[in-house]
Amino acid sequence: MPPRIFVITGPTASGKTRLAVELAKARNGEVVSADSMQIYRRMDIGTAKPTPEEMGGIPHHMIDVADPEEDFSVSRYVSMAAACVEDILSRGKLPILAGGTGLYIDSLLSGRTFAAFDETSPLRALLEERYTREGGQALLDELARSDPETAARLHPNDAKRIVRALEVWLTTGKTITQHNRETMALPPRYSAHTLTLDFQRREDLWSRIDRRVDQMMADGLEEEVRALLQSGVPRRCTAMQAIGYKEMVPVVSGSMAAADAAAQIKLRSRQYAKRQRTWFRRNSQAKRVLWGPVPNFDEVLQASTAFLEEIGI
Repeated sequence: MPPRIFVITGPTASGKTRLAVELAKARNGEVVSADSMQIYRRMDIGTAKPTPEEMGGIPHHMIDVADPEEDFSVSRYVSMAAACVEDILSRGKLPILAGGTGLYIDSLLSGRTFAAFDETSPLRALLEERYTREGGQALLDELARSDPETAARLHPNDAKRIVRALEVWLTTGKTITQHNRETMALPPRYSAHTLTLDFQRREDLWSRIDRRVDQMMADGLEEEVRALLQSGVPRRCTAMQAIGYKEMVPVVSGSMAAADAAAQIKLRSRQYAKRQRTWFRRNSQAKRVLWGPVPNFDEVLQASTAFLEEIGI
């Protein structure tokens, strides 16, 4: 029987962090974040990173584990988060995985493995140089000869995935398609009991998102982005493409009004929330909590605690 953990998912601004903290207090737990942007240091306001007060004395893992200049992969997340979960379990505590990055959550729970690679390897540099010199279509045609299934899913402009697929084939002698099939055959790493938070009316979620963005602006999101850029963080790096940061770069440079950027952040946050809702609805085993206009955390905490007691966690 795989180790059992509790998972709290849902779209942005649905109350995951608060419920995770309250449940951790009630059930001797610790929180493992599953947010692809809260991993970055010095990116606090725009990622809605929980403050020490909001953490309520509960240990939070997988927050502030990378610098903004780094490209942080899902494989790196799985490796680090799994070590956190194992440590929590070894101390007799309940790991509570909380966040809205579905790919991180699914990859960690499934026990998915990733082909090893080195971003600084000569082969990676050679393939990237060839992509620039020969073009994406040429490398995609080469990939199609060894892994037609993967090649059929990729666009010639998808440099990162084309280079990665060729690198795996040339390094391991296995295609990414074969590697993924072998991984899917593995038993799950953890037995997850999942609670998905959402709202009965999406308009209530949209309103909550809008209020959060207004608070971010009031808390100094523009100053946070300015400080990141002044410290040398490239504006085109992965971290700076996050919602809230990408939109504020023109404000810092003086080419956009802060109010216009805030409107864009609200729109893109709502679009992201819609994609999250679609992703999490695929899990038919999850217990769903549909908030009314105002989340009732006390009621859900009682129900969640009773559920954990019932299943022996």
